Amino acid sequence: MMRSMFSGVSGLRAHQTMMDIVGQNIANVNTAGYKSSQVTFEEALTQTLAGPSGAGTTRGGTNPLQIGLGVKVASIDGVFTQGATQVTGRPTDVAIQGDGFFVMERGGQRVYTRAGSFRFDETGNLVGSGGWLVQGWAADSTGNIQNQTAVGALQLPLSQVVDPVVTSQVTLGGNLSSDLAVGDSQQTSIVIYDSLGEARELLLDITKTGSNAWSIAGSADGNAVTLDTTTITFNTDGSLAAPATINVTGWTPPGADPLNFDIDLTGTGGLVQFGGPVTAAATNQDGNAIGFLSDFAISQNGMITGQFSNGESKVLAQIATAVFSNPSGLQRLGESNFSSTVNSGQALIGEPGGGSRGQVNAGALEMSNVDLALEFTNLIIAQRGFQANSRIITASDEILQDLVNIKR
Repeated sequence: MMRSMFSGVSGLRAHQTMMDIVGQNIANVNTAGYKSSQVTFEEALTQTLAGPSGAGTTRGGTNPLQIGLGVKVASIDGVFTQGATQVTGRPTDVAIQGDGFFVMERGGQRVYTRAGSFRFDETGNLVGSGGWLVQGWAADSTGNIQNQTAVGALQLPLSQVVDPVVTSQVTLGGNLSSDLAVGDSQQTSIVIYDSLGEARELLLDITKTGSNAWSIAGSADGNAVTLDTTTITFNTDGSLAAPATINVTGWTPPGADPLNFDIDLTGTGGLVQFGGPVTAAATNQDGNAIGFLSDFAISQNGMITGQFSNGESKVLAQIATAVFSNPSGLQRLGESNFSSTVNSGQALIGEPGGGSRGQVNAGALEMSNVDLALEFTNLIIAQRGFQANSRIITASDEILQDLVNIKR
């Protein structure tokens, strides 16, 4: 009789644990990156009243006589299915599509999370909630990422700059009309940059000197420059005969290195001479002023690319992600963080999209993977299970009461 009562008590405890798990899941239905849990029951230890016996010559075999002693919680496992993606529009919000966790550190402690709600702090560190530092790899001065090395905190200082690039080549192309008379000229200008990144205006004056022949002169910020050749000639079919390039020297901007660059006459489209309108112009140059970090973007492989005020872009860093052989073996730490355990396996850290690691989506967050329909069903199951086990205790109590009443 007492066994049935204790079995009922174990059932109450087990279903109360189930109710706790369901309540935790429902409470976190809108928690970004939350992974739900599920509880599994198993039969508790049984009491053997009589063991089994084998068959004899004059009798058959008998089965063991055993009475169960209730139920207990076998495991509480994490469910690491993919959550829905919610677009937030914040560039520092990042969601993992597939397997993997973001790697975070604080005070020497390393944790892993699926909650990618990140931001930059006042020193440029990329951080999650609670001040956890997002881990990854910083790019070197050439924009290369060494993602086979140890990870570290990612920092994008607001003072990040791209050094100026001195102009080394100007492209001149288009049509110098053969319809122009000798002595007619065409002017074109383009902004070039000296060694300090200062903008200088290059002015080119092209004058027709004869049949299929033109002269060219130039100045920079009103200062005459020296061209290694001043004559441009064309073939009778309108194609450029010579030269292919013109070297420009002869002026030193204040405080900068002397100008020294080439004018390419054979670039895209090239310089030609046909009848019709004049379209010859300086179309491109390869220099740049100093650039200040103005924006950034995160790609699917976790690359953080900075956009600079001079129009240049540069790889600055890469976010790392980690996968585990047994994600269910991770230990929950709160704040949507997990730590590795002996049963989760070692963290396999690498770039998003590499190996079994999922890609990342910027401007979005992974929502909770809680299935409300399933949780409400489990809520009913837990409630009915608790009620049924309470009835066992009530019925056992009534039988015991009847037994006590026999003496009256």
